[in-house]
Amino acid sequence: MLSDNIKQARIRKGMSQEELATRIHVVRQTVSKYENGLSVPDAEMLLRIADLLEVPVGELLGIGGTEKELDAERMADELARLNRLLAEKNEKEKLTAAANRKRGWILLCSFLALTAAIAFRDGVISLVLAAVCLLIALAVLYRNLALLTSVTTDDLKIKVLKFATVFDVVVLLLTAAFVILSKTGAIPALAEKEEYFAVGLTVCVILVLGAVCPKLPFARHTGLRLPWTVQDEDTWNLAHRLVGFISPPTALFYMAALLIFGDTAKVSVITVIVWVAVPSVASLIYYLRKFRRASGTS
Repeated sequence: MLSDNIKQARIRKGMSQEELATRIHVVRQTVSKYENGLSVPDAEMLLRIADLLEVPVGELLGIGGTEKELDAERMADELARLNRLLAEKNEKEKLTAAANRKRGWILLCSFLALTAAIAFRDGVISLVLAAVCLLIALAVLYRNLALLTSVTTDDLKIKVLKFATVFDVVVLLLTAAFVILSKTGAIPALAEKEEYFAVGLTVCVILVLGAVCPKLPFARHTGLRLPWTVQDEDTWNLAHRLVGFISPPTALFYMAALLIFGDTAKVSVITVIVWVAVPSVASLIYYLRKFRRASGTS
């Protein structure tokens, strides 16, 4: 890279950044930007730096050749390429900063939802406040899916992400509405239907997310986010394909277990744990084996 080559040539010459800056008539910060890849000198400045450091321009650019062999057109093309790379880098850093701000809002809203659920003794009030906070977090996620996943809004994968987010919102709203109406006695009959509602919602979540998961793109925001799945795309894809594969039989197992044992709460918890644990453990084994082989090869 040009930045590293300028720095190494300056050090070999025994010059400080201040000395080089003085001799090319710029401030020290400008030299620092050249050496840290934050700015690219123009052709005239590059020739001046190469002359002072007694290094061919081609060597600074990393393309070889002496100054005579390196014509003005080729130098201009290389500098233009470096400027494009710098612009892309700056744009990426800008998008990363924006994504980090959105993540901060999502984490804040999630924390407030947890606080609301713990702080208020009245179950209805805590549920409403938690639901509002989570809805805000989901709205931020939905509006910034392209930014947070680095794929274009025209991509089919964004449609899948949006569907998953909307589905989460619908499930949250239905659950909140059911609990509020049931606990407040607004619709007395609902209190007797809690188990049916829980079972129906659980089956719906398993089947719908099972169909969606294999189509989810590699992202750190929506999906089976585990320390190993978010580190490797192959591991991510395997985990989500497994979720899709085991979801229909898991739903059938759930219904059968309810008929046999009848304990809705315990059967629901065990079913969800198994549904999540199988792809989690299998993907962890795959991840460990993959990188053990990679480290052994290297």
